[in-house]
Amino acid sequence: MMTLTEQLLTIAIVVLATMITRFTPFLLFRSGDGRKTPPFVKYLGRVLPAAVFGMLVVYCFKSTPILSAPYGLPELIAALIGGLIPDTGVVLHMLHTFFGSEYVWITTVAMAVATFGEQQVAKLAGAQEIGTYLIY
Repeated sequence: MMTLTEQLLTIAIVVLATMITRFTPFLLFRSGDGRKTPPFVKYLGRVLPAAVFGMLVVYCFKSTPILSAPYGLPELIAALIGGLIPDTGVVLHMLHTFFGSEYVWITTVAMAVATFGEQQVAKLAGAQEIGTYLIY
């Protein structure tokens, strides 16, 4: 357990490090004194947003099982619906949050399979164990 002094010191160091990393580019590349922004920095400003977005998508889906049931279907549905519904306004934000949740879609897909494929699910070996596993 950290003492209060250690906690405050840690917070101060994190704040200082964040401020340094945020302000340094603006201090180095300010254009008010007649210097131009280097072409490499302009290039990074053009390509990094798309690269970071792609990296975030890969990170979000990195542990999605695509070789076993349900083959990443709930995650894919949640990502598509979550991307289509804007989150402006209270009602749209609630819809975005609800339908953009993979757990909502896991439950929906599991209930649809159990409802419409009752005989096929009942014949599966270990159906009870699978259901218990999915609940927890």
